[in-house]
Amino acid sequence: MTWDGSGGERGRFGADAVEPVAAPAPRSPRIGLALGGGSARGWSHIGAIEVLEESGIHPGVVTGCSIGAVVGGCYAAGQLGLLKTFALSLTKRRVVGLLDLRLGSGLIAGARLRQRLERDLADRRVEHLAVRFASVATDLGSGEEVWLTRGNLVEALRASYALPGVFPPVRLGGRLLMDGTLVNPVPVGLARALGADVVICINLNGDPREAGGPVVLDPDERADEARPAPAPRRRRSWALFRRGRRVPPETPSPGMARVMLDAFNITQDKISRARLAGDPPDVTISPRLAEMGLFEFHRAAEGIELGRQAARAALPAIRATLASAAARV
Repeated sequence: MTWDGSGGERGRFGADAVEPVAAPAPRSPRIGLALGGGSARGWSHIGAIEVLEESGIHPGVVTGCSIGAVVGGCYAAGQLGLLKTFALSLTKRRVVGLLDLRLGSGLIAGARLRQRLERDLADRRVEHLAVRFASVATDLGSGEEVWLTRGNLVEALRASYALPGVFPPVRLGGRLLMDGTLVNPVPVGLARALGADVVICINLNGDPREAGGPVVLDPDERADEARPAPAPRRRRSWALFRRGRRVPPETPSPGMARVMLDAFNITQDKISRARLAGDPPDVTISPRLAEMGLFEFHRAAEGIELGRQAARAALPAIRATLASAAARV
């Protein structure tokens, strides 16, 4: 029986009867995916995402920086397959064909790459994508970290990958924007800010073979006597700037492009380690990319496979983390 509010008793199934309310179904944790920068090494993001999707792990939030922004933006727009086809079609000659060298604020104007992105992504806007997406850029004037959560998708990607000295800065919202890896190479915090309960990051600079402690240098000690000569490391990434001629590791005076990009890579690695230590993800995927050069875009098949291998290795940790998060939600 129920009561009508005035003290009168009415039938249990009267018009105003209050029915029991079923308990709400438990909410699944929202998965965030933070894709790091690393130039050509970023093709491994494609393989890692494929493994996650094949395993039933579907990110609801994707953030990216530099090449991570390009892959993440294409994924959020439903165009990852198209990007993969493009990446696998690249040869050294085709990579050179995408470059439009010029003198100015960058060695490469980027018009050909921009046209390719505009053709494939049309007029999509960041805020209208099926998956929540944002990219990271750096304000050239103030050095501030800039989150691009709205606006034209292609422009948001271009601002995030505008590598200093290589691509010119992109003007958006009254700011000149450069590559986001200068301030946040792996945007974990941005994924959390967009509502992710669990954040998986793909760090392109996390290969353990590259880690090492500080070296104490004796200027009077000959290098060849102090330690054995290291095994030669492939430097094919500079073939694009050296007309296909490999630069040997022992070259005493490397070219400007090699110095600039090697220095940028070192800086990016150090910033990544510091940022991830202060704002760690729940799970890190670290493809073994130490032997892949930053400008070896023609090695997409190898990069994609290395991403798949790293993601498969991380699946047990991902599943355990999601199960723990689901119990807390």
